[in-house]
Amino acid sequence: MTVYLLAGGGTAGHVNPLLAVADALRAREPESTVLVLGTREGLEARLVPERGYELLTIPRLPFPRRVSRDAALFAPRFAGAVSSIRRMIRDRNVDAVVGFGGYAAAPAYLAARASGTPLMLHEANAKPGLANRLGARFTPHVGVAFPNTPLPGATHVGMPLRREITRLDRHAARAEALEFFGLTRERRTLLVTGGSTGARRLNTTVAESAAAIVEAGHQVLHLVGGTQVFDEPELPHYTMLRYCDRMDLAFAAADVAVSRAGAATLSELTALGVPAVYIPYPVGNGEQRFNAETVLAAGGGVLVEDASFTPGWVAAELLPLLADQARLRSMGEAAASVGRTDGDERMADLIQGGLGTPAARSRRTRA
Repeated sequence: MTVYLLAGGGTAGHVNPLLAVADALRAREPESTVLVLGTREGLEARLVPERGYELLTIPRLPFPRRVSRDAALFAPRFAGAVSSIRRMIRDRNVDAVVGFGGYAAAPAYLAARASGTPLMLHEANAKPGLANRLGARFTPHVGVAFPNTPLPGATHVGMPLRREITRLDRHAARAEALEFFGLTRERRTLLVTGGSTGARRLNTTVAESAAAIVEAGHQVLHLVGGTQVFDEPELPHYTMLRYCDRMDLAFAAADVAVSRAGAATLSELTALGVPAVYIPYPVGNGEQRFNAETVLAAGGGVLVEDASFTPGWVAAELLPLLADQARLRSMGEAAASVGRTDGDERMADLIQGGLGTPAARSRRTRA
């Protein structure tokens, strides 16, 4: 029996891949134990117990970006978190630490290194986060979602995705999806999603362009997310939802998507072969632009700057794309050519392979 400690959390981008890999390990090794390390404040506090895994927690410790009292206290608090995780590894007889980035990851990597515990990690973004840049220095067992991720020695495993996405047959589910959202099969469907927190530019532009899209003979499934308030177009063939619990059906209904280029959503769209217009989040470290590089190079998507996504762009570029069935088919095939539906299994292979190496066996024997 193997005891795994999966470390990560904070956002869905960290928690969902972690849970997908946890499920893959549990399916392969029902006799083994999968523990999850996170914080009480992150999404993992709700999602991990709901999925049936035990959650171990440490304090949330954001890396200080400026001089402050919290910055002065960061080093001793961080050292305390590392010591706490080392005790968890010892007391729970942990055989392997697997990190996914997020607040819990960096101290877990240092604890694994200090205790001689085999370490593996997964990086979801093409531009690695600080924690995984640190962790990759301590292990050769690094899986990445995108082939252009600049971590030395990394293996392209793809994104571990939810089973309801990877097992989806879009063609077979399309009729159910259209009925579920009240859409018609006579029109092409534009799916618009900015993620759970929403995307102001996407929402505003699509709302302002809705009449033109409908007049051109199409329909809109608009998932606005977040708390942004704007006037909903009162139009036939336009469906607005703030949240969607059936993203599998939303993808099944879509002929083309307009989306941010977050790692998870982009990976889901490419895994399912959905052609998409990607509008990278304009704030932050620019990782969304890097995420989109592979699908853009293959011809499976179009990239538009946030400031350029206007009603004028919709009229000049998006409406002709919606009308071009041959181009949509070609883009969908290109997207599928770079997408992966087996990221969870490939990451599980990497983890089990790391435990099977002579170096890993030696460390476990010494421990």
